[in-house]
Amino acid sequence: MEKRREIKKPFFEIGPKAYLYGAEALRLAREADRLSSRYGVDIIFSAQYTDLAPIAGETEHIHLFAQHMDPIYPGRGVGAVLPEAIREAGAEGVLLNHAERPLSLADLHQCIRRAKEVGLMTLVCAGDAAEAAAAACLEPDIVLAESPALIGKGVRGPQDMEEISRINQAVHRISPGMPILHGAGIHDEKDVYEIIRAGADATGSTSGILKADDPVEMMEKMIAAVAKAWSERVGS
Repeated sequence: MEKRREIKKPFFEIGPKAYLYGAEALRLAREADRLSSRYGVDIIFSAQYTDLAPIAGETEHIHLFAQHMDPIYPGRGVGAVLPEAIREAGAEGVLLNHAERPLSLADLHQCIRRAKEVGLMTLVCAGDAAEAAAAACLEPDIVLAESPALIGKGVRGPQDMEEISRINQAVHRISPGMPILHGAGIHDEKDVYEIIRAGADATGSTSGILKADDPVEMMEKMIAAVAKAWSERVGS
């Protein structure tokens, strides 16, 4: 099994969801690959299952993740997403428990265990501090904290920025040092900058990038903001 690459802080997640597929998804992934190298920021790119192999074959810097998987083994399971197939397609990890694809705690536990068996990293979503702490107990690689109310349409306020510290404390009481990505409600590079400065190890965006007049330009502004904010917060 190929050794997993470490994801270094700070990092950024781009989640095309079902907005992009095929040639357009590959184009965005190539641009993300270029920006990761240029700014020295690790990027998680979570793609459609059918786009994993093409993207893996034409990128070298981004960390390619699937958008979901099922905790099954090879055999029966029509329509289910097999962990081994995701790994074979070139993914390094998998996004789990997104608000648009929630899992029971038991299934989430099984998914994390199966991911470890096949060498996939896990990026596990949680809606608040309590859910983030519960997710940390299952020992994923990264916790992704995002309020469902902010996904795709929300605007972050002062209370959301204060929540970053509360979530960090809740997770680190369980797992000191676990990377935490704070997302949702990310519209532009200013939001990215403020979230990293407020204590996030990472952030990410879907609609903020894909609904921009120029998605590649917005993606670059956000990646540059990650690098700038991190440098100012912790030093170069």
